[in-house]
Amino acid sequence: MRMEQAIEYSLAEEESAPSALASLAPEQPATGAQPVSLTPRVREMAVLVARGFTDRQIASELSISEHTAAAHIRRILKKLNLQSRAQIGSWLIERRSPTADLN
Repeated sequence: MRMEQAIEYSLAEEESAPSALASLAPEQPATGAQPVSLTPRVREMAVLVARGFTDRQIASELSISEHTAAAHIRRILKKLNLQSRAQIGSWLIERRSPTADLN
């Protein structure tokens, strides 16, 4: 397995087919549900997105392919139920993550 494939495999999430109704409304965490969290590596990617990095810049910074960077960003958006890259920065700020140095 190539390094790029290993990284993608380790960060991959189980994808389940959403029901028709679930795709129409944003996901609401159930009462008592655990808050969404990101792994340190995925959080690092989210911080780079929030800082305005392109997929190519993220790929260069993290030594991964541009395709892999784009795939991970799509997963971040899906996991956080966000529609745009700009919302990732807002999500990080709302959580006041100590690793989210956006400057």
